[in-house]
Amino acid sequence: MHRAKPLPNLLVQRYHGWKATTFEDNKSWYRRLAEEGQRPKTMIISCCDSRVHVTALFGADQGEFFIHRNIANLVPPYEPDGNQHGTSAAVEYAVDALKVAHVVVMGHSSCGGVAGCHAMCSGQAPELEEKTSFVGRWMDLLRPGYERIKDIEGEAAQKAALEREAVLVSLENLMTFPFVRDRVEAGELSVHGLWHDIANGSLEQYLAAEKAFSPI
Repeated sequence: MHRAKPLPNLLVQRYHGWKATTFEDNKSWYRRLAEEGQRPKTMIISCCDSRVHVTALFGADQGEFFIHRNIANLVPPYEPDGNQHGTSAAVEYAVDALKVAHVVVMGHSSCGGVAGCHAMCSGQAPELEEKTSFVGRWMDLLRPGYERIKDIEGEAAQKAALEREAVLVSLENLMTFPFVRDRVEAGELSVHGLWHDIANGSLEQYLAAEKAFSPI
């Protein structure tokens, strides 16, 4: 590929800094990870947003989390149609191959994808309605969530509610995967919903019994 260029110097310098410190101090651990493979107990499905730093939030090290990131932390429904499904493939690998014990869907505040869905569904972003919009077609997954929050008073309140709906829609869709549902019903897998406020560092979890998100 003739258009690929060398890394920017800033990234090269940061890599050398990591190699000389963190890696050098933990060489045996990295060698063990390479030789024994990964055995994460938890899969995290989070947003691509650069402000969402899951490993830092939980103080996790390499090898602890199997992480999949996409726009607005969405999980599509189970569709074995022979097409290419990146998120579904990640879920299948985590559950069937890695045998994770937990799948966590984590939404967050000020989510651009969710804001785009809100704008699209409320008629403010016709460009996202175009068939050529990858973001728009992906955010179609969240339309059921928009229908549940569209009557809330105030746009800011609607967006905040829709961010949490993105988590719930994903949890609902996760349960349409037979291999997820079977392991959940067998008590071998649990699914969890979280919402993170970037500004104040707070974390909420969804409590099914209360049908609401509650601060941790």
